[in-house]
Amino acid sequence: VQLQASGGGLVQAGGSLNLSCAASGSLSESVMGWFRQAPGKARELVARIGLIGNRNYGAAVKGRFRINRGDGKNSVYLQMNNLKLEDTGVYYCNLGGWVGTFEPGQLWGPGTLVTVSS
Repeated sequence: VQLQASGGGLVQAGGSLNLSCAASGSLSESVMGWFRQAPGKARELVARIGLIGNRNYGAAVKGRFRINRGDGKNSVYLQMNNLKLEDTGVYYCNLGGWVGTFEPGQLWGPGTLVTVSS
């Protein structure tokens, strides 16, 4: 299984951006999500979603970001609204783990850079 992410870029504070991640191959894990890493900081959970639509979010993004699963269940989308400077970082698609926890699953996609400017 491989993860392909897209959608990063430069956006002004207060703006919106969408990220997409698609998994190729047969999935043995049901939870997909996003983590991010800002310069000089540890990687942290952004959001994750299970097959039945159960979700959890990192505290920093709750109420601003929304994660959804594609109809085929092999893709996940992150809608990011009201972006802040501190949302800047490399965003990584992740497969595995458990909804309701903050530890990542085992499979990572390549990161996509999100830069929020003032």
